[in-house]
Amino acid sequence: MNPVQRSRRRKQCFARLADLYSRMDAAYQAAADRVQFTCADCAHNCCVSHFQHHTMVEWAYFLEGIKGHSPEAQAQFLALAQANLTEVQRALALGETPQAMCPMNQAGLCGIYAHRFMICRLHGVAHVITPPGRETHAFPGCPRYEALAMTGAGDPMDRTPFYQELAAVDRAFRETLAGPRPKVDLTLSEMLLLGPPR
Repeated sequence: MNPVQRSRRRKQCFARLADLYSRMDAAYQAAADRVQFTCADCAHNCCVSHFQHHTMVEWAYFLEGIKGHSPEAQAQFLALAQANLTEVQRALALGETPQAMCPMNQAGLCGIYAHRFMICRLHGVAHVITPPGRETHAFPGCPRYEALAMTGAGDPMDRTPFYQELAAVDRAFRETLAGPRPKVDLTLSEMLLLGPPR
């Protein structure tokens, strides 16, 4: 695959991912609306949750979102990512669950909202996942959602088709990379500090 073909294929993958994200957002909103769930004024900030991400296409797309910021803002994101990583490593070394603020959080808002990861989009509402050839697993959602869903209106969102499609887009994106394509198991801060996947 020559550089022009590689660039074209990556743009196609990003377009597919953006479309998938929009459908994720719609499904999430529908699930939230069923129980009148909202994150507004919640005492718990999910941006301190310790998430690890596993797809190269989301990694690359996230960094495309960073490019929309000024060089000064990008430098600030890098500094915050390093501080986040230091705190996460400290907590893990002590056997604690990390509670470090995401470097993309800007006064309570996401600095890459349109490019945020799947887990950031879907976190909170109850959901089910059916891995290939295995039984369905159910997850309750965050405490606020759980309390609202006790009315019985909170049918869980099925994440399975979204995971399947994301895996397909990720496979297509990985075909544009040279060399080995190792398993990804990184935090957002690690991805930012490492730069684009290669």
